[in-house]
Amino acid sequence: MSDQLYISPLAVIVFSFLCGGCNPFAPAIGDGDPFEDLFGDPKTIEGYFTNFRHAYELRDLSLYEPLIDSSFVFIYTDFDTGIEREWGFGQELESTRRLFESTVDVQLQWKQIITRQEYNEGRRAVAVRSFNLAVALNTGDVFRGDGNVNFLLARADTTRAWRLLRWRDESEL
Repeated sequence: MSDQLYISPLAVIVFSFLCGGCNPFAPAIGDGDPFEDLFGDPKTIEGYFTNFRHAYELRDLSLYEPLIDSSFVFIYTDFDTGIEREWGFGQELESTRRLFESTVDVQLQWKQIITRQEYNEGRRAVAVRSFNLAVALNTGDVFRGDGNVNFLLARADTTRAWRLLRWRDESEL
């Protein structure tokens, strides 16, 4: 007889039965959300920013859209004219879709929160936060920018996820 270990098929079946159907080669499924470490708690402001970053970096509109309220407004300064401009929910989703489709990599790094204020019994919040952004386009060009976002977040009650109501771009790209 050789030095190799022989395990009979019957022993494997008995072992499986005694383990209650467990698979010794696969980890047990734990309680809770398996993506808990990947995604933030959308009921916290920090969790909201985590989810925003992941939606951008994964370039996934299905992750981004739930973060935006249907009455959303984006406000930015047109530096060529010096005029403040804005767009709404539909334009935001379309411009973000085009951004995601034209990039091969997006890296968004949130920096310190400059201002954070919750009001209206925890149903509204203003958060001004600095960021660094690097966008690599399909053409090979890479754009880098930094600045501040000024977010007005809202939710129906404190058990619900935050949604972006207004985004005032305070960057100087």
